[in-house]
Amino acid sequence: MTSTPIAIPEGVAFADLRLARDGATGDVSFDTAVIEHIERESGLPAGFFMGQHEDAVASLITTWYSAHRAAGGDPDPVAEDLLAEVRSEDAAGQPYSHKPGRA
Repeated sequence: MTSTPIAIPEGVAFADLRLARDGATGDVSFDTAVIEHIERESGLPAGFFMGQHEDAVASLITTWYSAHRAAGGDPDPVAEDLLAEVRSEDAAGQPYSHKPGRA
């Protein structure tokens, strides 16, 4: 497996994703144009993240958010919720996510 360094474009902030969560379904939404910009900056083909299982873009978002916070960035409630879910699933040895109310 080859890894590709991901580059966050100059001037792009985590908040530009405009993360949101639907309270009824738990679905997460975000500005896909920001993801496309990251793909271009990183030399990846268009649609690289969105064309894979949702874990690919979720991993990008949570990794970027962790770096954002480590650099002193402001908290984002939706990202905090996503990270809490990842930690909970990891602690339970659960390699996949369930929609709210489906666990």
